[in-house]
Amino acid sequence: MSEASEKQAAGEKQVAGPSGGIGVVIVAAGRGARAGQDDGPKQYQRIGGRAVITHTLDIFLSHPMIGPVVVAIHADDAELFQRAAEAHGDRLVAVVGGPSRQASVRLGLLALRDQAPAKVLVHDAVRPFVDAGLIDRTIEAIDERQGALPALPVADTLKRESATGMIDETISRAGLHAAQTPQGFPFWPLLAAHEKAHHLGKTEFTDDAAIAEWAQIPVKIVPGSPDNVKLTWARDIALADQRLLSAQPRFPDIRTGNGYDVHAFEPGDHVTLCGVAIPYERKLSGHSDADVGLHALTDALLATCGAGDIGTHFPPSDPQWKGAASKIFVEHAAKLVRGRGGRIANADITLICEAPRVGPHRAAMTQALSAMLGIAPERISIKATTNEKLGFVGRGEGIAAIATASVVYPGEVPA
Repeated sequence: MSEASEKQAAGEKQVAGPSGGIGVVIVAAGRGARAGQDDGPKQYQRIGGRAVITHTLDIFLSHPMIGPVVVAIHADDAELFQRAAEAHGDRLVAVVGGPSRQASVRLGLLALRDQAPAKVLVHDAVRPFVDAGLIDRTIEAIDERQGALPALPVADTLKRESATGMIDETISRAGLHAAQTPQGFPFWPLLAAHEKAHHLGKTEFTDDAAIAEWAQIPVKIVPGSPDNVKLTWARDIALADQRLLSAQPRFPDIRTGNGYDVHAFEPGDHVTLCGVAIPYERKLSGHSDADVGLHALTDALLATCGAGDIGTHFPPSDPQWKGAASKIFVEHAAKLVRGRGGRIANADITLICEAPRVGPHRAAMTQALSAMLGIAPERISIKATTNEKLGFVGRGEGIAAIATASVVYPGEVPA
């Protein structure tokens, strides 16, 4: 046992370090195999869009009475911890934990020695629903020689199992409590107890209240919280995620994309607009059929799922697209959208030209787009306007198009 620890165990006073007040040890060195490993150990799995430990750190670091915070992590988790704690990096000290919870707490306490807080709280990283009221109750119950344990009375009837798998006896639940964290203690007596247990090779303690009991440090029970659950199983992680997500204002994931295209006229006998061939004295110049309406719509659809633009999928330098019908491009974009779970809500195209007249062909264009997109005609809008004789369009040198597409994707977006 260190000299400082021995002095505190004997009741001698120590001068608090620069932070003083309330120190915290967050235990986060476990592997959490029972909760699955898809996103790493359970303390780094995501609930409500953030790592479990991030929620835990937020609660403690936002509490006005909390001073220095040490987090005991696994040697393999430095990068995971750095990402999870990046918003609080300047207020945290990370130490590599030990092979057991008891060993990790001891190492965390040793890291607080120079700060010499008057009181210390020890908390499991995988209890992200601890609240300020529970922290307050625990702190208030700690004094120079007494610790505090938040706990809930046991509500279930308890049975002891025999070696054969049968009920051996019913255990009275009177006076029994389920322990929670944070558990709080006067700093130096707790460190002294951990150091003594370490030097004696006693490693069987599953929480700090058990070490305190062994070291004859009185521990007062304070009311715990039914919300302060420990996330142990994969199902616990899933339920915690649902709990946080359901508490957030959310909106349907509706995305809107825009597209713009323009093509110049060249000699010909028709133009193709929105999939319909319209007799005219010229045609539009382009590598495919130069359908400006469908080109703009293709870009609008691709924009709703971040899939690049028409040139990404159909490079004009590729000879296979020479003279191709632009409905191929729209149908490809619509297939990508549906492949990501999207439902096309509507498509709106504005054609900008002095000629030819679009109005007589609007119904045919709408039917063509309905077939390409697989949506009802009433979800399609095709409009035409002139450029009031201004610019290249106004001079009759070409046609431009603007398209907007709205797509509903699975899931919701937090407020």
